[in-house]
Amino acid sequence: MSNKNSKNLSWDAFTSMGNPDNAPELPEEKQEDPLFSKMKVRIVLEKKNRRGKEATVILGLDLDDDALSDMAKLLKKKCGVGGSSKNGEIILQGNHRDKVLLYLKEKGVKDVKKSGG
Repeated sequence: MSNKNSKNLSWDAFTSMGNPDNAPELPEEKQEDPLFSKMKVRIVLEKKNRRGKEATVILGLDLDDDALSDMAKLLKKKCGVGGSSKNGEIILQGNHRDKVLLYLKEKGVKDVKKSGG
C-alpha cells in the first residue's frame, strides 16, 4: 500500500531522528517570581457590614493597580465568583480561602496565611 502523503526519507535523515543530539530543547523549569516570594499575604473572612454575607478579603499584595486588578480577575475566574479590587486588597464574594491559599502558594508566595473568621 502506498500513501500519497508519506515522505521518502534518506537513510541519514532517518538515523538522525533517533539521535539524542537532534532532540528539541526542553522548556526551562518555571522559577518563582522574587516579587511574590517576599510578600506577607493574609486571607481574611469577613461578615461585618455585608448584611450577613461572607466575603474573602486578600490583604498584603504589594502590587500596582493594574497587576492587582489582573490578579483579582484570575482569582475571580478560578473561584467562579464576583468581586473587586481596590485600596490594595482583593475582595471575593463567599468563603474561598482554601482555593485562594493554594493558588497563591502555586504562584510563589511563601508567607500566606488564613487569619480571622
